[in-house]
Amino acid sequence: MNDALLSAQQLSVHFGGVLAVNKVSFDVRPGEVFTLIGPNGAGKTTVFNLISRIYNPTSGQIDFLGPQGFIRLTDQPAQNVASLGIARTFQNIELFEHATVLHNLLIGRHTQRRTGLWQDLSFTDATRRTELMSRERVEEVIDFLDLQHHRDAMVAGLPYGVRKVVELARALCTEPKLLLLDEPSSGLNVEETEDMAFWISDIKSELGITVLMVEHDMSLVSRVSDRVLAMNQGEVLALGTPREVQNDAGVIEAYLGSVDDVSSLRRRSA
Repeated sequence: MNDALLSAQQLSVHFGGVLAVNKVSFDVRPGEVFTLIGPNGAGKTTVFNLISRIYNPTSGQIDFLGPQGFIRLTDQPAQNVASLGIARTFQNIELFEHATVLHNLLIGRHTQRRTGLWQDLSFTDATRRTELMSRERVEEVIDFLDLQHHRDAMVAGLPYGVRKVVELARALCTEPKLLLLDEPSSGLNVEETEDMAFWISDIKSELGITVLMVEHDMSLVSRVSDRVLAMNQGEVLALGTPREVQNDAGVIEAYLGSVDDVSSLRRRSA
């Protein structure tokens, strides 16, 4: 765990009689894009919800390298996660639709505020400096994701693909160490997915943010991921580079059927 930013150890989750996640362990290293893949119901989003503290594990633990060193993330309440340096986007976009793009991004800055209620009500010099810093950071993110033309637009009137980018922008405004992306290409067309791959690569290389992603689009996974963890029925199938995982017999069977069936299909195609 010494070289990990986040370490999940023997995570299991029961929902009644259903075992959703069974003894899942993995480490996410600083500066990488680490992706969870698997068929529907594999347990990927459940793992995300454990990290976000929406769910509690039945057993196991998660450790995270926070501002003061490693902490037991599974002991933290959900409201502390963002301030520890973890931000998340959702498969179903969660934005304030009747606010502008700018206001949505400014809301994302709330975890960075260091002023108190009375300072804010009195609009002291400290509050004024904080507001200016927040606005500068938001404008940097707007420039980074090419959202200049949408800055003052209401979110409700934006195309779906642009709203996806706005949600990504709001997460970046929290200045995370770890960014959780829940199916970032879901609902996007080919061109928008290409743009998303570009943003993810730049978030890693230019901003130095570690990315943990759940994704079904294997072309996007192969393009941006350093390592991939394949899951099926709540358990780990394979862990390695995108090529290693895609060539794993267990992964092929989980996605496409038995290895013999896949070999037969390839022969007929040839």
